[in-house]
Amino acid sequence: MSGAKVEVGRVGLWTNQLDGQPVGRVLEATREIEELGFSALWAGELFGREALTQAALLLAATSRMTIATGVANVYGRDPVTMAQGQRTLLEAYGDRFVLGLGISHPWFVEQVRGHVYGPRVATMRGYLDRMDAAPFGPPGAEKRGPRVIGAVGSKMLRLAAGRAHGALPLGMPVEHTARTRELLGPDRFLGVVLPVVLGPDDAATRDIARTYVAESLPNRADVLRELGFDVDLHGREASRLVRSAVAWGGPEAIAARVDEHLAAGADHVAFSVTGGVAEELPLAEWRELAALTRR
Repeated sequence: MSGAKVEVGRVGLWTNQLDGQPVGRVLEATREIEELGFSALWAGELFGREALTQAALLLAATSRMTIATGVANVYGRDPVTMAQGQRTLLEAYGDRFVLGLGISHPWFVEQVRGHVYGPRVATMRGYLDRMDAAPFGPPGAEKRGPRVIGAVGSKMLRLAAGRAHGALPLGMPVEHTARTRELLGPDRFLGVVLPVVLGPDDAATRDIARTYVAESLPNRADVLRELGFDVDLHGREASRLVRSAVAWGGPEAIAARVDEHLAAGADHVAFSVTGGVAEELPLAEWRELAALTRR
């Protein structure tokens, strides 16, 4: 895929916590996130709002910040509808909108959406083929706007290198960022989602980080083994895995991990605050992390 490299700035936020709030509160918080200096906001899609509709709301509420889907489930819309939605937002907001696409998980696709979950890479490749062939969209709209694939495995990352503008791995160590840059090559966008816990290096903080890793491990275990990690969270090497996947401490400690990812080849790091109260937005943490946008 040709075209200029996606540019979304150095530091952003990734969140799926907007879905638990009324839309007025979401828009108020999004405007604050922009004023805090974050260059991009990646909004996840699972049980809450439809991804492109929410992106339109967030774009309308802001004026500078990139709004991206992080990521839109390809089983949630047929490829033509996805292409139409992207082209509509590109017509209205230009390169402030980035489409992140993901293949989701079998249990969600089959048990919740009622679809048959197909082979991951083949399904994504076919989906992109049909998006590219979609004839519909606003008059004169860009037909192939910026898109990135949420991926951690090598095969999907290679597909992202050839058929998208880049990739967005979530919750992976710096070693994965370095390998991903090699797979993508120098001209593709590489954004990484960094789980963070703002808190002291104590048992409570480590428990939050460990819980995050345990919940995400089923989708990442094979890749982590390839990178040399022991994925037994009851083993002697468990602390190494947890520390590598999640950053914790104060802003300076978080900044050090950001620098490691950037040095390993990332173009963009999006913070994912974990461990807070499920029904609340982590505004205090976002405000504290905003200091890192000025480095």
